[in-house]
Amino acid sequence: MHIEPGVVDGAKMMFAVATAAGAAGHTAKEVVQDVKAGGALSLLPRTVLAAIGTFVFFELLPHFAVGISEVHFILGSTLFLLLGTAPAALGLALGLLIQGMFFAPTDLPMYFVNVTTLLVPLFAASALARRVVAPGTAYVDLRYADVLKLSAIYQGGVVAWVAFWAFYGQGVSVGTLASVGTFGAAYMMVILIEPLADLAALAAAKSARDSGIARLFTPRLYAA
Repeated sequence: MHIEPGVVDGAKMMFAVATAAGAAGHTAKEVVQDVKAGGALSLLPRTVLAAIGTFVFFELLPHFAVGISEVHFILGSTLFLLLGTAPAALGLALGLLIQGMFFAPTDLPMYFVNVTTLLVPLFAASALARRVVAPGTAYVDLRYADVLKLSAIYQGGVVAWVAFWAFYGQGVSVGTLASVGTFGAAYMMVILIEPLADLAALAAAKSARDSGIARLFTPRLYAA
């Protein structure tokens, strides 16, 4: 999902700054709600876990360049289901920043572009969860169909933002259309695999319901 340096540049980067600022503002709102619900001492470890997870997903899991961008197993919906919206958003932003600062400094100029690509689909998945998950259903009891919807809205949002940045930065051309199409087709593999990863993570969390580890997860994972 990385947009490479040069795809968006110059004055056009101001729009990326604006979208990232909007994502930061929504993240702050989610943080306030999370702290009110469980306290800062609950938010902090979940944020650290999300940041570590993001870094591992980006750096250690297989990733490869396809078309206009790179295909990653971001597992954003997994972070959301296990840790909650605010920790997942903070973790994605921090993990991306750490990667850029220490392992891929050439990506730093595109931080605002890439963080928007990660966070806005997360917020969309969070909003969808409030609509498709029955109030009396804990996340550990979700069905495959529900998990697939959440994963698809997240990954589909990532693809949509990548396509937008490509056309916004480079214009609409045969070459850009081909690159975006190749990237989108490759990402179908991620959409098929990530719901299975989500279900496996939820099953593992369900088995740990009565252990001390359960306190590291979002309360919504186990509670209606």
